[in-house]
Amino acid sequence: MKVQGFVHKYGNNVDTDVIIPARYLNVSGGDELKVHCMEDIDPQFASNVKQGDMIVAGDNFGCGSSREHAPLAIKCSGISCVIAKSFARIFYRNAINIGLPIMECEEAADAINKGDEVSIDFDSGKITNLSTGKEYFSQPFPPFIQDIIANGGLISQTKKEMDNNGKI
Repeated sequence: MKVQGFVHKYGNNVDTDVIIPARYLNVSGGDELKVHCMEDIDPQFASNVKQGDMIVAGDNFGCGSSREHAPLAIKCSGISCVIAKSFARIFYRNAINIGLPIMECEEAADAINKGDEVSIDFDSGKITNLSTGKEYFSQPFPPFIQDIIANGGLISQTKKEMDNNGKI
């Protein structure tokens, strides 16, 4: 699986309240959540993001509460991957559960800039900054996690497996 897009760059400790402000937690649909994604840190994010774009950030991305709304808002906004130095543990798992690809790569997070065009090969973990020609490597996800992401999340993956086994 490969993705390519332009970068929206943020710093350290981007918390779930910034990703999707608490005042919108009564909204659960992706089409509504994406309109408010990142609005408190980047008011133009929703109008500037394009399908396939990426977020690159520093340490502890997704810290704060355990709300699944945060990775869902990012995914529904069209972001194809989040690259960060590190992720909050609960955000990391929530992202995988809803099918949002995320990669930890300190070197890439430091070197990639806002507006750079980046491609990612999830099978190898190779991150290529097409704007500079530099390559970085992250630990690729194991095949079972790649399947979860490719199938749109854990629930979709489970339904597919149950359908294939004749259990639904």
